[in-house]
Amino acid sequence: MDVAQRLADALWQVYRRPERPEPWRQGGNLPWDEPDFAQRMLREHLDQSHGAASRVAAERALQIDWLWTKLGLAAGDRLLDVTCGPGLYAVELARRGNRVTGIDFAPASIAYARQLAAGAGVAERCAFTQEDVRRMAVEPAGFDGALLLYGQLAVFSRAEARALLASIARALKPGAALAVELLDQERVDKGESSWWFTDDSGLWGDRPFLHLGERLWYPQEALSLERFQIIDLESGARREIQLCDQTYAVDEMVALMGEAGFGEVTVYRRWDGLALYDADEWNVYVARMGPAEAS
Repeated sequence: MDVAQRLADALWQVYRRPERPEPWRQGGNLPWDEPDFAQRMLREHLDQSHGAASRVAAERALQIDWLWTKLGLAAGDRLLDVTCGPGLYAVELARRGNRVTGIDFAPASIAYARQLAAGAGVAERCAFTQEDVRRMAVEPAGFDGALLLYGQLAVFSRAEARALLASIARALKPGAALAVELLDQERVDKGESSWWFTDDSGLWGDRPFLHLGERLWYPQEALSLERFQIIDLESGARREIQLCDQTYAVDEMVALMGEAGFGEVTVYRRWDGLALYDADEWNVYVARMGPAEAS
């Protein structure tokens, strides 16, 4: 089959796509563990011209100060960074004396995090592991704090989120706290849209491609599904990626954290007033384990 026929085939497949796919049926997440995609995503994490993948350095500095205070961290504490990405938070907290365990699915991000820690002289205080956080094995009651930032809990189904929160709770010491950053359900765009563009370099590839995107809202599940059709214009190959983003009402998330084993949950709307460009869109939950039971 020549390229023209493959291109025609790809467009017909787009045309015949289901109008509203079933959420989570294709996993509902980006292909973080694919080496080429992970390397392209790392470029986006490190790009200081935008905050689409990781926040810019000035905003991270504000968050790190806030997290240090709200979680009650101190030098020597053990911190668990769940979906740590390229270690931009973990390494800065290691500079302050934390001993950090960072877990992420993307090989390029983990490799970069290790290099960043070595360059900062804190490699001995950082342990970075490439692993699916849904299957992470961490020491029970071994950590003084934990992070789950930039909405990453939302890329898991409700059942997976419930299990992940319980797993983190088991990893925390009595009195330790977890910070979870999630989009404010009340402010999430619940409209539907579609778009397209062409490029020859970016997150979706490093040769000419056509990107066809659409965003669907599922009111019963309170989630959005973004469906991306990526067509390689040189080969005619098509790939479909679906990204689900589960939203939560504040009361629902507080209840889920209670079910997971946290004894106290404090909700900070709009990032507690931090000067972040999109602070109004986010809520931060600080969920604290109860004290040790008297023997």
